[in-house]
Amino acid sequence: AQDPNAQYAQDPNAQYAQDPNAQYAQDPNAQYAQDPNAQYGEGQAAEADSEATDGIRFTVRTWPWSRLEATRCVVPFACTYSPMQAIEGLPSLPYEPVYCKVCSAALNPWVKVDFQSRMWICPFCTTRNVFPHHYSDINEQNLPAELIPQYTTVEYALPRASVGPPAVLFVIDTACNEDQLKALKDSILMALNVLPQDAHVGIITFGKHVHVHEIGAQDCSRAFVFRGTKDVSAQQVQDSLGFGVRGRTGAGESPASRFLQPLRDCDYTVSTLIDELEHDPWPVKPSQRASRCTGAALSVAAGLLKCTYPNHPARIVTFLGGPCTLGPGQNASLERKEHIRTYADVNKDNAPFFASSSKFFQAFSQRVVADGISVDVLAASVDQCCVAEMKPVCQRTGGFMLVTDTFAGAIFKDSLKKAFEQDENGHLKMGFCGSLQVQTSREVKICGAFGCIASANKKGAAVSEAEIGVSGTCAWKLNSMTPDSTVSIVFEVANQHNQPIPQGQMRYTQLVTNYTHSSGAARVRVTTVAQPWCSPENQLEIATGFDQEAAAVVMSRWAVAKAEAEDASDVLRWLDRQLIRLCTKFGDYRKDDAMSFRLPEAFSLYPQFMYNLRRAPFVQVFNSSPDEAAFHRLTLFRENINNSLLMIQPSLLSYSLTEPPQPVLLDIQSLGPDRILLLDTYFHVLIHHGETIAQWRNAGYQEQAEYENFKLLLQAPQDDAQTLMQNRFPVPRFVVCDQHGSQARFLLARVNPSATQSSSYGGSKEIVQTDDVSFQTFMEHLQKLAVQS
Repeated sequence: AQDPNAQYAQDPNAQYAQDPNAQYAQDPNAQYAQDPNAQYGEGQAAEADSEATDGIRFTVRTWPWSRLEATRCVVPFACTYSPMQAIEGLPSLPYEPVYCKVCSAALNPWVKVDFQSRMWICPFCTTRNVFPHHYSDINEQNLPAELIPQYTTVEYALPRASVGPPAVLFVIDTACNEDQLKALKDSILMALNVLPQDAHVGIITFGKHVHVHEIGAQDCSRAFVFRGTKDVSAQQVQDSLGFGVRGRTGAGESPASRFLQPLRDCDYTVSTLIDELEHDPWPVKPSQRASRCTGAALSVAAGLLKCTYPNHPARIVTFLGGPCTLGPGQNASLERKEHIRTYADVNKDNAPFFASSSKFFQAFSQRVVADGISVDVLAASVDQCCVAEMKPVCQRTGGFMLVTDTFAGAIFKDSLKKAFEQDENGHLKMGFCGSLQVQTSREVKICGAFGCIASANKKGAAVSEAEIGVSGTCAWKLNSMTPDSTVSIVFEVANQHNQPIPQGQMRYTQLVTNYTHSSGAARVRVTTVAQPWCSPENQLEIATGFDQEAAAVVMSRWAVAKAEAEDASDVLRWLDRQLIRLCTKFGDYRKDDAMSFRLPEAFSLYPQFMYNLRRAPFVQVFNSSPDEAAFHRLTLFRENINNSLLMIQPSLLSYSLTEPPQPVLLDIQSLGPDRILLLDTYFHVLIHHGETIAQWRNAGYQEQAEYENFKLLLQAPQDDAQTLMQNRFPVPRFVVCDQHGSQARFLLARVNPSATQSSSYGGSKEIVQTDDVSFQTFMEHLQKLAVQS
């Protein structure tokens, strides 16, 4: 037992003599075991290809043309789109796109072209349009890129004057303690080193009052002070800072240059100013929290950017060390004896500041959305910073949110550095002041969208009366976006059952994204896809085109949106009903015979996605603070499908001395004393050492030459963990733990509890102390309900 090579001396595969699937031998749900190596169905593979070429994935590829049958399908007809996804071979066209004169759809490969008359027919409204004069020499052999069939996504680099590089306004909390402030200053100085040199930078600090620092002052450091108890408008900021007042600026000097300057011109000044920042001097009693006017500081920052850079790429980067205890947006009392609100307080109306604070930040979010400003909130405190009330600001403007416990930790430092990463041309990997407009065929209407977006309030015939997510519009604002940003758009079939669509007619969807590149150039990306209709009776074709991964992500976002307005138990029941109806519709079974139930291959993983969604920290927020839940939910709304699936159903890899690293079931049965497990939940990356492995490590076997294989075994998950965290934003929390250790709870909270204190499935020696049902029990009940007559 003390020798890592002893137990494998006779038969190195002895521990694997038993069938790893034996626990499912008598289980009628064996086909629904959580198989990490399950293959894609046809529809999922097709949508994965579409994601690579167009940045879009539909939940269902083939739709029934009947509205009645579409409602019976239960499956949400939706797509998830990445407006800035890096696409290999994406053509960049140096001219303006051509639009239909009636419906404003952009020219695309699906139009019908009459080369003789130089006209094209729009596939959305069938209007005949004349080509502009610079298309006069096109023919079947000489087509522009937007008409070539394989270029269903093109990007236009518009020949317009550049609006210039983005403005970055740092809003710094100086009311945190001395050690935290020092670590924060070091991190901001590091962020300045990775920012492009032409980015315009400004500094605002706040504690009990708001200080706007004039970095253009040459003779001495100078700051304008605003009262922290007052909400100020952009006009008041303009008047207070003296914009347009004679004598306040030099000849030919822009008023904006007093407060924001290109980094290359003010690097020394800004670095010195940050380095000399001191803790807010206002005295704090031991029985009180620090005075912190977060709402007033954000109002001043938004007013400053509107006055200096109106409708210009800009973002406010806010650093918080605690809750707002003063002025507009106050969400905590100054008195420490009054605890910061929890979910229980909010549900019982025992949070006196929650409603007023949420109302203020809701109104503030509308203000910055209209001005094209993005707001980031990066909070670090061992207690809550009350960022849950600020979530609408980040979500509507596309800003980042980070919740961690200290400014000195690697999570905060590395995340801040990754936020301002540059591409190969030295530009930020961001888009600004964007908008997304969706055009559909006449038979389809738009119900709404989920993502870090705000409504553009654009009405039209394609807008459905049904409201899902951000609804009532066919266009949305994206103040800021990254290559991983996604938007999920939900549709409905509007065609009536007595109006069949001719066979062969396609369903068209076009997404037009206008945005400003971080270089200041104007860009337009146009994605146009065509997909088939099918007969309402052809259920097999609908099922074959089902993408269970895309559907799981859309359903998770929909559930989170409902959970913010409804009770969690009601949302869970709604998820269960949707899943039961889906299994009843597409399952293969005999009435009232649960043992006969089978799902098509394209649906085989969907039940386990829903099972893990019920246990993920998105809908059920037990043991989560409002800040943690807000951070998790916002990240789910922003990230792409692969990252979102990791949040819903984590990945689990196993390392041992006898087998190469391989994925294993997310199940308590996968834990073993002679295994190392690597869990990736997106927010956490955890290495779990089995009990025997931990004993060998503590005995120092890895330091002896004859046990080189054991040393390599310990190092392999470490290397893989670093690879996982290398390109992830925000940086996940890295945990290394041992079996039966306290931090093993992160793993036990996410695995399938097939063996608990009250039941043991498969004779497992490891159990989970929980009242949650196992996946096997979940499937048994699902089958019984799905086959009921």
